[in-house]
Amino acid sequence: MTGPDNWQKSTFSGGGDGNNCLELASTPTTLHLRESEDPTTVLTTTPTALANLLAGIRTGDSRH
Repeated sequence: MTGPDNWQKSTFSGGGDGNNCLELASTPTTLHLRESEDPTTVLTTTPTALANLLAGIRTGDSRH
């Protein structure tokens, strides 16, 4: 299985040349996250699952 080819660097990663960056790519049904230091390790999730995780982080509610 091949991965996406549309990786984008997070604006929160800074503008330096270092490898300290979060990158995101999407396909029609999934989101892919990786750290630029180790681009072979990719976390794959759905938009709904990621939205629930972020909502839980924002509210402090671990049930999301």
